[in-house]
Amino acid sequence: QKKSKKSSETLTFKRPEGMHREVYALLYSDKKDAPPLLPSDTTQGYRTVKAKLGSKKVRPWKWMPFTNPARKDGAMFYHWRRAAEEGKDYPFARFNKTVQVPVYSEQEYQMYLHDDAWTKAETDHLFDLARRFDLRFVVIHDRYDHQQFKKRSVEDLKERYYHICAKLANIRAAPGTDLKIPVFDAGHERRRKEQLERLYNRTPEQVAEEEYLIQELRKIETRKKEREKRTQDLQKLITAADTTTEQRRAERKAPKKKLPQKKETEKPAVPETAGIKFPDFKSAGVTLRSQRMKLPSSVGQKKIKALEQMLMELGVDLNPMPTEEIVQMFNELRSDLVLLYELKQAFANCEYELQMLRHRYEALAKAGSIGPLSTEGTHPDGQAGLGIEEGKGDAKDQIIDVVGAPLTPNSVRRKVGAA
Repeated sequence: QKKSKKSSETLTFKRPEGMHREVYALLYSDKKDAPPLLPSDTTQGYRTVKAKLGSKKVRPWKWMPFTNPARKDGAMFYHWRRAAEEGKDYPFARFNKTVQVPVYSEQEYQMYLHDDAWTKAETDHLFDLARRFDLRFVVIHDRYDHQQFKKRSVEDLKERYYHICAKLANIRAAPGTDLKIPVFDAGHERRRKEQLERLYNRTPEQVAEEEYLIQELRKIETRKKEREKRTQDLQKLITAADTTTEQRRAERKAPKKKLPQKKETEKPAVPETAGIKFPDFKSAGVTLRSQRMKLPSSVGQKKIKALEQMLMELGVDLNPMPTEEIVQMFNELRSDLVLLYELKQAFANCEYELQMLRHRYEALAKAGSIGPLSTEGTHPDGQAGLGIEEGKGDAKDQIIDVVGAPLTPNSVRRKVGAA
């Protein structure tokens, strides 16, 4: 009975089907202990870790004194160390790196390093501190004897030190060798620190004003980009109108010369530069003529409504009989109307901007910041040019650009109609 109970207990800890052996080993160990909360090496894993104990003698350790070669005061310290390493140098002394400060003689100083602003005693004191503090010039400036010698800044100390180093390197170098001479620009360092002090000593009002000016500058740049884009779009529309008229004239003259009647059907009904580009149905199969009259998806809803309104004003049927000639003429008419609509929109925007600039100029003229209008020069197209005399006031009085978002011409018309 005892054996059957033990066998039944062992059967309850079988690995479930579908679970990998590695995952099951993480849950239970061979002794059926609970999984550990912290990682440890006490449980038996796939390999039994055994201590590697040899039969050799243990190396003896001794409490012995040592000196650090990096120190020059001869201080004595004690630590535990192997008996075989007794008498050896301190191993960490090799990490003590020192800066090689040049040494000059009396003759070299009198011939090459003499300076009226510096005495030899002061120069010797500077190089002594440079050796003691490893060219940490902030510490050198703090330990500098300002009572005995003239008061110097950190930039003055650096400039004197690197000037002497460059002079000695040029003197002692062999002819024909390339030298890497250290150069220190003391003027640039002084200006940099002065700018940092000004930046640090700014008041909250100055910081807020600077942020406001940066935002205004970004708005001006965005407005400038929008104007450039509008002028480019207007130029495209003008060139499109010119090319369409020239192509229409060429198409009218072409049948009289050599072009047969079949080639007119093969050509696209509207050129690419027109207001609307209608799709070409060149694939095999049967197509309806009414599909060629369908407006493409690139035309927006606003243009479609304006096109329908202009066709109704002209008395043209919106869905005419789709013969070959009617389809071609109807598509050309709609393309010209869309081009005319875009030109009207561009003209209205230009008129609105011109009126806005004129009002702004009049306001500035009343304030007295700029001079009156000079109508002497005229443009080649007959329009009078606006000559503006710049004022001699401060830069704050000159308005660079309009920052606020302007009203559109449609909104202006609504306001005028409501008034």
